[in-house]
Amino acid sequence: MGCTPESFKRRTLSDQQNQLNQTLKGRHLHMIAIGGSIGAGLFVGSGGALADGGPATLLIDFFIIGVMMFNVVFALGELAIMYPISGGFYTYSTRFIDPSWGFAMGWNYVFQWAIVLPLELTVAGLTINYWQVDVSVGVWITVFIVAIILINVFGVLGYGEEEFWSSVLKLSAIVIFMIIALVCVLGGGPSNGKYSEYWGARLWYNPGAFNNGFKGMDIPILRVCSVFVTAAFAFSGTELVGLAAAESKTPLQSLPSAVKQVFWRITLFYILGLLFIGLLVDYNDKRLIGSGGYIDVTASPFVIAAKDAGLTGFDSFMNVIILISVLSIGNSGVYGGSRTLTALAEQGYAPKIFTYIDRAGRPLASTVTLIAFSFLAYVNLSADGVEVFDWLLALSGLAALFTWGSICFAHIRFRAAWKYHGHTLDELPFKAAFGVVGSWIGLGLIVLVLIAQFYTSIWPLGGGVNDAKGFFKSYLAMPVVLFFWACGYLWKREGFLKLSQIDVDTGRREIDWEAHNAMKERKRNASAFMRIIYFLF
Repeated sequence: MGCTPESFKRRTLSDQQNQLNQTLKGRHLHMIAIGGSIGAGLFVGSGGALADGGPATLLIDFFIIGVMMFNVVFALGELAIMYPISGGFYTYSTRFIDPSWGFAMGWNYVFQWAIVLPLELTVAGLTINYWQVDVSVGVWITVFIVAIILINVFGVLGYGEEEFWSSVLKLSAIVIFMIIALVCVLGGGPSNGKYSEYWGARLWYNPGAFNNGFKGMDIPILRVCSVFVTAAFAFSGTELVGLAAAESKTPLQSLPSAVKQVFWRITLFYILGLLFIGLLVDYNDKRLIGSGGYIDVTASPFVIAAKDAGLTGFDSFMNVIILISVLSIGNSGVYGGSRTLTALAEQGYAPKIFTYIDRAGRPLASTVTLIAFSFLAYVNLSADGVEVFDWLLALSGLAALFTWGSICFAHIRFRAAWKYHGHTLDELPFKAAFGVVGSWIGLGLIVLVLIAQFYTSIWPLGGGVNDAKGFFKSYLAMPVVLFFWACGYLWKREGFLKLSQIDVDTGRREIDWEAHNAMKERKRNASAFMRIIYFLF
């Protein structure tokens, strides 16, 4: 794991299936699962969602997307335990659906993170302006790029440790916020604050639980669709726990437990946290709209609630947490994009130079390439920077939805092929909580979100019809994915796989069934309290 010239030379291990270091520990996977993807989408983007739809819409949207992500992550967990391949979800699309579609999903995922990285660095630089520091944003972008480089020098262990400690800070901050929010709702805030008297759920009555009917139609269920994509954006990166599993020491023990943590993140940190936001922040508050062309940290409902409570310094504390979260997502972008690019090269879908893995287990060429995209953040210094970033966001806006849908469909196809080749569910060491039904539910919800976004891309909220520019800024990811799919088809000349063509045996993890069954027996014979703990965690 050193920085000597020797450590950067190409690794020459005989194991070509997975040359990356398997150094991630259970604690790393757990924190990546429970807190890794918490970032600007939750802390800042939820403010725009609250302004667009109201507190009830905010909760309903995040609950629906949470149900979707629950099924996506369990499907991914089942596949990742069976087939431990770096760049996992892209290779599952290639293996179980269609090599051309797998090509599209791989490159779609790489470009998603390559674009998210400079965006997060820009937001991190702008976050500093909250304290009115008279230093150019370009200086802060440079500082954060250097920080990303230093973290990645330590390879997957650097990523794991950074995610572990940043997740601890993020989750601790949310817990602190929820405790303070509960006190404020009950009227226990400081006398100089807004919540010094019993507050309760008054904002759910006036101005109300819903805002901005879907395309002007006064049907509450349709209002939910207006902020679907914002909720989906807040969950981006959740799938990284499956990617990290390929570099874990004990994936069979730690990955199932890590997958279960997603339920608690959705329930406690998203749903409960946003419930308090809806109770404390008025959806008509002009501050939720923000004043910047990028993600504006001053529009964070967490910061707004902290300021309104009259707690001196608490808004700055929440802003520090937002800064850490944004940098964490940027680092995740380098990790996720580089591992997927390496997997693409290993399967012949990218130049061979990206197969270069050094003796410290770092996919060097891929990591350097992803970090190079961070320099796009300097576009912010141009007068036209906002317009350029709008188009970059359009490229990545829906990209995660296609990745999640492919994971669900790959799981459905895997189960069908598994049965076709004569295997039973008893041969699976870990099974998705709701099986194939859960994957169909997840896939259906993803299609619903894409339909809702297509509708609002043509007829945006507030009335009127979008022009071509407005439409593609909202829906550019779809033609980009189709373009990648066409390129993959022309490259490989392979289409949708029949069940008879799907190989479910090559590359399967070797399972120590004796130890696995002994562990199951130990859990089965545990006390009632411990059985509940095993079930939940």
